[in-house]
Amino acid sequence: MDRSLDQFLTYMWTGRNASPYTLKNYRTDISQFLDFCRQEGVNSLTEIDRALLRRYLALLNERGYVKASIARRVAELRSFGRVLVQEGSLTHNPFRLVSAPRVPRRLPKYLTVSEVEALLSVPDTSVPPGLRDRAMIEVLYAAGLRVSELAGLDVRDVDLGQAQVRALGKGAKERIGLLGQPAVRAVRGYLQAGRPALVGKRPTSALWLNQRGGRLTVRGIALVLANAGKQAGIAIPVSPHILRHSFATHLLDGGADLRVVQELLGHANLATTQIYTHVSQSRAREVYVRAHPRAGRVDLP
Repeated sequence: MDRSLDQFLTYMWTGRNASPYTLKNYRTDISQFLDFCRQEGVNSLTEIDRALLRRYLALLNERGYVKASIARRVAELRSFGRVLVQEGSLTHNPFRLVSAPRVPRRLPKYLTVSEVEALLSVPDTSVPPGLRDRAMIEVLYAAGLRVSELAGLDVRDVDLGQAQVRALGKGAKERIGLLGQPAVRAVRGYLQAGRPALVGKRPTSALWLNQRGGRLTVRGIALVLANAGKQAGIAIPVSPHILRHSFATHLLDGGADLRVVQELLGHANLATTQIYTHVSQSRAREVYVRAHPRAGRVDLP
């Protein structure tokens, strides 16, 4: 069974360009299930049945795993089985014998426009790190990039003349992120006065540099955002993904077409983007109730 897991991970790495983080999660979670199988006396994937899978899900529930975590494991196991069927190692996918628990979809948190402005005012642009941080926040909010896409940017990926950046998204798919004039100005200022001061002895193509002259990591970017959020006095924890949510929500609030937002976010499925319409509608109702003299308070089903 471990050989089948290695086969699956190799396929996800070479065929699907899965990230090291994703591969680590797959290995950890699927290994946990395979250990459970051996404890139950099951030593072959062909012996897996509905009763075994139900006992495993019950065990996860007893151990206090939340529904979202259990649902993720079911999805991972289904992908595992699907790949093995495609590779000819299994005749059918046994993991389709059980359903994942229903997970209530939570509306994404986002910043108001004034909170974004407060966040942008935090970096001290008289010093190189401040120029970098201001430019990063501007690009995140202007282009709606994932933090991995932002961290992976090289200098050559920036086209200030066209006001855009070329990012490598999920599945190693290239996509274009658009920039507004404030972001263009911030990146230009960083390239002219910020980045040259941060470059170390070893040259690098990375756009965002840390204090040692190396590429700023995803974790480093997250820390910059978290600290800036605290300094700005924003109540909710600020993360790169919060800015991505804010980007999408503010576009829809401004009247952008849903499919345009889907394209800008790099979503493969429109349904993924549609959750932001619920956020926008929720905000619209709050404004309506607060502003209309005869709106009152309506308890919706």
